[in-house]
Amino acid sequence: MAPMSSTQQRVDASGEPLRLMAVHAHPDDESSKGAATVAKYIDEGVSVLVVTCTGGERGDILNPKMDTPENWAAIATLRNAEMARAREILGIDQTWLGFVDSGLPEGDPLPPLPDGCFALAPLADSVGALVRVIRQFRPHVVTTYDENGGYPHPDHIRTHEVTMAAVEAAADPDAYPGAGVPWAVLKVYYHMTFHRSRMLALDAAMHEHGLDSPYAERLKDWPDDPAQAARLTTFVPCADYFDVRDQALLAHATQIDPDGFWFAVPRPIQQKVWPTEDYQLAKSRVATSLPEDDLFAGIETHEADRVGTWFYSI
Repeated sequence: MAPMSSTQQRVDASGEPLRLMAVHAHPDDESSKGAATVAKYIDEGVSVLVVTCTGGERGDILNPKMDTPENWAAIATLRNAEMARAREILGIDQTWLGFVDSGLPEGDPLPPLPDGCFALAPLADSVGALVRVIRQFRPHVVTTYDENGGYPHPDHIRTHEVTMAAVEAAADPDAYPGAGVPWAVLKVYYHMTFHRSRMLALDAAMHEHGLDSPYAERLKDWPDDPAQAARLTTFVPCADYFDVRDQALLAHATQIDPDGFWFAVPRPIQQKVWPTEDYQLAKSRVATSLPEDDLFAGIETHEADRVGTWFYSI
């Protein structure tokens, strides 16, 4: 893990410590999306809470070494334990929203989602559960997935829907009156780390070093998309924390193959070629200038009387 810095705790304009909430669908998502960013902010004295919407009970076992009948029978317990280890490595607080994994339906036609799963839960129930957490933790910044879920898993898409609705409702004194004192989140971001420009750069670097690229097949069928590239607004430099990210990934042993895709590009190449984790600013109640290199840009000097207005909203 990266050594702790001596950086003074970061605070907002009123002197309150900065707070970041990352809303994810399953255990392991917090380690595969934004983990180095989180580790960097923890090191800077920012309070970080990861909200995990489901227990990952219907996830596959993606590490061949863990693919045993015994592990399949204990998958829910294993994923809970893996999350506890990743939580310790990242130094985060974490809470479960309490919904059941929807699974990833496959087939033609797609089978129906299972009864009682997160993606089918009444939106008012899941939004209310997250509103309560937002009002209790009072994050300045929330990160989540875009409208496509980052990839079209029903739980990821639902996480986007729930998060965006909960951010709005948490600030509304008339919404969920029993869920705590209203709180206005100042900025909302979408994770955008897995984008074409990054993969192109890493692919080229692998070839320059005479190594096989894990991205070649994907890039072959991925045309240039200026609209997608234009969504990138925020590039957080966090290469010094890629080792923490990797340790957190490895903690999810049922999901992450240590000999697989996640570690195919040597860390020094990643750190040199693409030393950031990348985001799209979706909403901001504070003035900021794009592109950014900090999720908290504008917050440490924002004017409190502007909290109720979205300066920027896609």
